[in-house]
Amino acid sequence: MSGRLLGRLVGLGVTGSIAAYKTVELLRALQAEGAEVVVLLTESATRFVAPLTLEALSRHPVDRDVLALLPDGRIGHIVVADSADAIVVAPATAHWLGQMANGIAGDVVTATCVATTAPVVVAPAMDGDMYAHPATRANVARLRDGFGYRIVAPGSGPLASGQTGVG
Repeated sequence: MSGRLLGRLVGLGVTGSIAAYKTVELLRALQAEGAEVVVLLTESATRFVAPLTLEALSRHPVDRDVLALLPDGRIGHIVVADSADAIVVAPATAHWLGQMANGIAGDVVTATCVATTAPVVVAPAMDGDMYAHPATRANVARLRDGFGYRIVAPGSGPLASGQTGVG
């Protein structure tokens, strides 16, 4: 296999957005570029995409419990934080953006991001009015400008709410 990400480990953080259904495509795209992918799920993400699907495709256990230990006693999200070449959070909900912007590491995705020195890429996904809210915009700005996270701006099109717009 060859690709831009050959030999790289990517932690793929998934939060509880309807856009989580696209996670499978993103996982496959990262793998097609040569990446090894470990998936991290918030509890709400498990309501949109099944851990079994992501485990089967990634060939790794999905990390979804911030308090869980690996069979060898190590803390799963710390292992990912220490060994990943990059963390990608997609989709990132308004809730997750707020938690992360304030360093509240109550789930495995935020805990991994707080614990890593690897680059973090964040793809916000939510209804257009939620994305346009001043609190959301401030949280995105803090992650970008204060934390150095790369933000992948949402596209425009049909939204789960039935509206059309940025989200």
